[in-house]
Amino acid sequence: MAYPILTRCPICAGELLATRLDCTNCHGAVEGEFGLGLLKRLTGEQIQLITLLVKNRGNMNRVATDLGVHYNTVRNRMDELASAMGFGEAPPSPSDPQRVDVLEQLGRGEISPEEALQRIKASRSQRPS
Repeated sequence: MAYPILTRCPICAGELLATRLDCTNCHGAVEGEFGLGLLKRLTGEQIQLITLLVKNRGNMNRVATDLGVHYNTVRNRMDELASAMGFGEAPPSPSDPQRVDVLEQLGRGEISPEEALQRIKASRSQRPS
């Protein structure tokens, strides 16, 4: 059984270096120092996102369904992934995380549109001026 690739040390979160590769067919082995390339920049969650994107042929709505999150969450994770891969910085995160949380609850059907609107209005009135 093969375990998912680790991109960071589980003890100190340092960079990992592969030192042995084994062939599953002939059982030969190659030893040395092998860098993980782009993978070393990515988290397990980001690798899962790439896998789901390929599975769903780039359809982020289907990825959101597979993950059980709102489309905007997938879009935000895509921005983080692009940044981790070196394609520029991710846009700044929303200034009101409470609003994002309400919208995600709405997207999952946990609250009604009316309840979402009421919560967003309430959070606006509570913000310092």
